[in-house]
Amino acid sequence: MRWLVTTAVVTPEHTVTLKVPPDLAPGPHQVVLVIDEDVHPSAKGQPDFQNWPAHNVGPVDPNMTFRREDIYGDDGR
Repeated sequence: MRWLVTTAVVTPEHTVTLKVPPDLAPGPHQVVLVIDEDVHPSAKGQPDFQNWPAHNVGPVDPNMTFRREDIYGDDGR
């Protein structure tokens, strides 16, 4: 069994057309179809980091190292 994530085209006749990799053998295959109606076609499955809002948190102490030991202490928590 293998997973294939691709985009399917639903025609006006309510049929589905999709493209599979060339290494998939011709013949009958069991297929599971999951419809995600919330996916925007231009998103292409990638988060849009370019448009995330910026948060100004003010100046940062120049002596802060952000080391794990400094943040969590000696017990690692």
